[in-house]
Amino acid sequence: MNGAQALIESLKREGVTHMFGYAGATICPAVDALKDVPEIGYTLVRTEQNAGHMASGYARVSGKVGVCMVTSGPGATNLITGIATAYMDSIPMVAITGQVPSHLLGRDIFQEVDITGAVAPFSKHSYLVKDPNQIPRVVREAFHIASTGRPGPVLIDIPIDVQEQQLKAFDWPETVSIRGYKPSVKGNDLQIKRVAEAIGKARQPIICAGGGVWLADAQKELLELAEGTGIPVVKTMMGISVMPTDHPLNMGMIGAHGNHCANKALAKSDLLIMVGTRAADRAIIQPDEIQRRMATIHIDVDPAEIGKNMQAAVPLVGDVKVILRQILDLGVQAPDCTQWRAQLADYRRAELSRQFPSRPGSVFPGTVMRKLGARLDSDAVVCADVGQNQIFTCKYLPQKHGRLLTSGGLGTMGYALPAGVGVKVAQPDRQTVVVCGDGSFQMAMNELAAVKYANMDLKILLFRNNTLGLVHQIQSRPPYHGPFGVSLDGSPDFETIAAAYAIPCVTVCEEEELDASIDRFLTEKGPCLMICQVHPDVSTTD
Repeated sequence: MNGAQALIESLKREGVTHMFGYAGATICPAVDALKDVPEIGYTLVRTEQNAGHMASGYARVSGKVGVCMVTSGPGATNLITGIATAYMDSIPMVAITGQVPSHLLGRDIFQEVDITGAVAPFSKHSYLVKDPNQIPRVVREAFHIASTGRPGPVLIDIPIDVQEQQLKAFDWPETVSIRGYKPSVKGNDLQIKRVAEAIGKARQPIICAGGGVWLADAQKELLELAEGTGIPVVKTMMGISVMPTDHPLNMGMIGAHGNHCANKALAKSDLLIMVGTRAADRAIIQPDEIQRRMATIHIDVDPAEIGKNMQAAVPLVGDVKVILRQILDLGVQAPDCTQWRAQLADYRRAELSRQFPSRPGSVFPGTVMRKLGARLDSDAVVCADVGQNQIFTCKYLPQKHGRLLTSGGLGTMGYALPAGVGVKVAQPDRQTVVVCGDGSFQMAMNELAAVKYANMDLKILLFRNNTLGLVHQIQSRPPYHGPFGVSLDGSPDFETIAAAYAIPCVTVCEEEELDASIDRFLTEKGPCLMICQVHPDVSTTD
């Protein structure tokens, strides 16, 4: 067995059933070994960054580690944004890169780059493999690190000569023990008691749920805590789908682009319980002010996140699912917050029933989201790109019992389409919709080839306003002096692009056409593109 065969055998033993990649000279031995293993499927991407995004979408809905594999040099550097995106959103991923021959490292030969050094600031760990006998151990450790504690991407860089060398023996480690890497799981019992006491004394508490709730598979425990105590729930962008929109305790998304009700709840609360969130600037705009006015409880698996953006009166480090179960098992006295819930319910009711503006010749994205959400399956997955389309989706798409996937940490345009491909590979029968703007779509539309090749039943909703909408919106207000460098003039005819891939297309320019158009869009067999014409001056605050 050579190093490449050992790599593929190790991936098999880790339960890998699919990979996303782009071949090149220095990864050819691994690709050659993969060819003989039909148990592992393979999706050819059209640019390496999207291999990372596909692996991300796959990981987020499957609960498994996503795997991507590319060649050295530009293949590896193109993948960097995919790795950084996964890191910022804590997505478990193993990225494998080919490398130039080990005896030529450091000589700047053709397609050489120090990829382990390049990704060091935004990966959980990285390996440069110099001995083929170490490949089984490295793969075993990489998957363990990627999927435990706070999940994240791990890089394995393997020179071509190491892939070609013979192993003395394939030695697969059944267990993993890494000195210095022992993530906390169980919460401190004394801190658990302090949490229960703080909840019992509060009169206007809120729970703020982040993406860590999904990562820990703790939705059930979060809902049990909220319903058992009657505490209203707000979410960050990454935690937005942990509760259905129509749940009486769901107050929406907080933050600079959040819902009015959720931000009111945050402003008036006397106890903030943060669960699986880092309290980043987009969610909590003035952490010092929040900290001054109310007590905070912060539950997170990563000790580095607690106190980084906001000091917590009661910090709790450990697995969110385990800690929530500890709190529930201890028993929490439900606070008397009937009046508080009634006050927030009035805000929420007004928000959910608001009338959206309309203009002839265009559709308002909030109206599209509301109508689309009403027609989606209960467990549908929606992948939202970055820009105005992301904000409209997060604010106005009704959540049921599905998932909303987006790039919340790094804010990577072009994420949604490849992530949607990853979702469909993981769960082909699950209804999946991609939402993007005409700017972000053009960053990834080459992946329509992957969609068409597999004839994926993937629906793509495109908001077309011929501008980089969110930047246009920012530039239209002081201290700036008007939009510049954001016009998308020169964009292709997207209907023709869809036709070139033999993908059906629906175009909507009037709101009266929406109902029939969405119905056709969702019932079309196989992939479909729906283009919604949006006025360039539409703002996320409209």
